[in-house]
Amino acid sequence: MTRTRPSPYRLAPNLFGIGFGIAGLAQAWSAAADTIDAPAWPSYVLWILAAVVWLVTVVTYLRNVVAQGRLRSEVPDPTTGPFTALAVIVPMLLGIGLAPHARTAGEIVYAVGLVLTVLLGAWLTSLWIRSDTQLAQWHPGYFLPTVAGGLIAAACSAVLGWTTLSHLMLGYGLICWFVLGSILLLRLFTQPALPPPLLPTMAIEVAPPVVAGNAWFAVNGGRLDLVAELLAGYAVLMILVQIGLASTYRRVPFGPGHWAFAFSYAAAFTDGIHWLAVEHVHGQKALTYLVLAIATSALAALAARTVLGLVRRDFLPRVPADPAPAPSVRGT
Repeated sequence: MTRTRPSPYRLAPNLFGIGFGIAGLAQAWSAAADTIDAPAWPSYVLWILAAVVWLVTVVTYLRNVVAQGRLRSEVPDPTTGPFTALAVIVPMLLGIGLAPHARTAGEIVYAVGLVLTVLLGAWLTSLWIRSDTQLAQWHPGYFLPTVAGGLIAAACSAVLGWTTLSHLMLGYGLICWFVLGSILLLRLFTQPALPPPLLPTMAIEVAPPVVAGNAWFAVNGGRLDLVAELLAGYAVLMILVQIGLASTYRRVPFGPGHWAFAFSYAAAFTDGIHWLAVEHVHGQKALTYLVLAIATSALAALAARTVLGLVRRDFLPRVPADPAPAPSVRGT
């Protein structure tokens, strides 16, 4: 009997960032359809593509994890563990994309993703409390399980008309952002630089204020108020910080980590589209299409570079010769 040769590549959960980024661009096109009556078909295509990419990623990732015996160590891993949340966050977005066409099915997909996101976020939080992870091991990916999960759930719940749940998840996401954001900035300010493959995760620092801004517009009915202005103020700082980090990003070899830019920046563009609408900016339609052109071109370039990397076989990391053990847990 012939044995299947194990894959020489290690598929990490940050691969789910590909589907996550495509879903983020789909949201931008959906926002444009709502605010300037932009064509809806680009968002439909992107939602379908995001669903296909997510499904393919789930199958290939799980096969790789099982084949390499990482099933028990993957989620507790201090580096890759936080990215596993994307596997359950993406379905929440897909449920919202599906809901306008099949309401019940969309609600079910969203609800399942929401429950799994909250459960995984709670489990990871308890793990981080009990583990011996050092501050230098933290990175902005730690925002994903609870901050991204909570704020995205708040926006999605508001879109479905689940008002109370949207308020609950907004509080969930915001408080986690305030707590984790302080820890992560302390880590970035005081500890050695992140390893090169993790440097692109600094793009995730943009996500909390802009995702919170999108969530708040969904919760308050798209009105401009003090909360929206406060969130936008911090978003401006984080966007300017990204410009300052451009030279750092250019030194990083291309890999799956670069997809950290996709959703974060797409969410920023979506927030910008909402601001153009609420401020009734002169030339709103032209500016919105310009924003969409930039966002779509950037994601297309990222996708093209990914395909090129797959063809060259230098996109995915290879299995290390001596994998590092999972972090110990206090009291176990």
